[in-house]
Amino acid sequence: MAKDSSKVWTAFSLAAALGAAAVAKKGLDTSWKAATGKQPPENPADPDVDVWEAVAWAAVSGTFVALAKMLAQRRAARYYLRSTGHLPPGLRPGSS
Repeated sequence: MAKDSSKVWTAFSLAAALGAAAVAKKGLDTSWKAATGKQPPENPADPDVDVWEAVAWAAVSGTFVALAKMLAQRRAARYYLRSTGHLPPGLRPGSS
């Protein structure tokens, strides 16, 4: 049963993280356009993109996407805890 539980948690956690990342990216794109009047850089490594714009985009997008994923996974873990009565695999005390 623990192996099934682990697979369910992995799939649930991944779906939550991917969904949160997609929502965060959409919000970031809209916010970037509102703040700068330009579309966000498609590829910050492109030499035609100003280096400071690339740095700003990488910092902002990386931070917000990571935060959204972490918050979604925490929410998924709370749901898992309420549903099963224990924390998901990897989050249980003493598990690594």
